[in-house]
Amino acid sequence: MIQNFWKYILITFLFSANLKSTEYEITILATNIANFGGIGEWSFSALLESDQESILFDTGFDENTVLHNANLLKKDLSKVEKVILSHFHGDHTGGLIKLRKTYMNSNPKAFSDVYVAEGFFDQRFNDLGELRGFIGGFNQVSDFKEKAENLGINFIVIDEAYELAPNLVLSGPVERIFERVVVSPGFYLKENGVLVDDLLKDDQSLGIKTDKGWYMMSGCGHAGMMNTAHKFQQIENKDVFGAIGGFHLFRSSEEDISKTAKSLKKFGLKQLVGGHCTGIHAARTIADIASISKENLSHGAIGTVVTKNLKIVRSSVE
Repeated sequence: MIQNFWKYILITFLFSANLKSTEYEITILATNIANFGGIGEWSFSALLESDQESILFDTGFDENTVLHNANLLKKDLSKVEKVILSHFHGDHTGGLIKLRKTYMNSNPKAFSDVYVAEGFFDQRFNDLGELRGFIGGFNQVSDFKEKAENLGINFIVIDEAYELAPNLVLSGPVERIFERVVVSPGFYLKENGVLVDDLLKDDQSLGIKTDKGWYMMSGCGHAGMMNTAHKFQQIENKDVFGAIGGFHLFRSSEEDISKTAKSLKKFGLKQLVGGHCTGIHAARTIADIASISKENLSHGAIGTVVTKNLKIVRSSVE
């Protein structure tokens, strides 16, 4: 009887240890905070790994950042064939061409399919009407596109929600319903020859379906956390359990942060890894208002991991 009891306990333990809430483990490869030996910078990149494939979300700012940090963390990027670019800004697109060059010989499909939202290739200008592309280190958008395509990169431009893989959904352009976010200062578009504010309509996020609800990943969240969470709930009515990445709240007012936090609490937010442009104060405020536990709040650093069972593994500086 006693032997059977302990056998049952052992089987239960082994079974529960292998349970997973999602197919994907997430590792941050670029953000502002670095661990020992890592390169930190104003940027974002994260690696999603499942048993089937590896996918990269954003590519950092300096062309060497993701490469260096991936090597440090012993991550094999040669397996990455799909890349998501959250928006055109250089701190999210800067590493793409170097990554393709680095791995294309060992894997001809490496970094070959790149998913962007409609408006990504719109040419930007400064307030004098001069070219200001900033895309992947290029001012002329067409130069960046030509360079990438000549290396065998295929850009897939999406204008609506798109299923990238089972349980992975790109938001596509996000409608501005709860907040009108203008966070691309100094960048303008031309409409009928007239300069207009760049509202970053190409900003997109990734939704990961888990058994606890949506897990939302953003590069900067220029479309707004509330708008983006709403978009995923419109795609499929599930709680937005988690959020990881940059959410551009570091300069937001207390009123706006509080409003965002209260809304996210209603959306069901229980875990936040707020790196890059989120702001530590903003992340802490959201956690307080939304009653997010200490174990489920991270400010995100190079090497921070969200496991397949949705546990945060902090890197050395956290």
